[in-house]
Amino acid sequence: MKTLFDTSLIVAGFVESHPMHARCLTWLQRAKARDFDCFVASHSLAETFAVLTTLPVKPRISPLLAQRLIDNNLRTIAKFVPLTVADYSRTIQTMTELGLSGGGTVYDALIATVARRLSIDKLLTLNADDFRRVWPEGDQVITTP
Repeated sequence: MKTLFDTSLIVAGFVESHPMHARCLTWLQRAKARDFDCFVASHSLAETFAVLTTLPVKPRISPLLAQRLIDNNLRTIAKFVPLTVADYSRTIQTMTELGLSGGGTVYDALIATVARRLSIDKLLTLNADDFRRVWPEGDQVITTP
């Protein structure tokens, strides 16, 4: 089974105080155990770092800790999928066709583009409705843990 992790799942799995931590951590642990093929869009590396270092948690997550979380816990379990110029062009075309705009929306659409390109079996996210907006035909694949 090919599974793509969205940034929201990764962050919740890393942050113990997150309300969805236990459910998301289970998926990270399953990926580590190689229960399925785990993929992450390369864009999610930067997005995960950005979210972790700006979360309103005490103590704050420093850039160094965020990097260590990513390097030690994500790079070891996932295959990172680089986005191509064609992926960006396809994503912008899809956004235009759907009449969608905005930074967060286009970031979800980039991840959906990777899911579509790889014929992913499951896209795991805490933002299923957002993904259904940018990838309506992916409804059967988009899953909340």
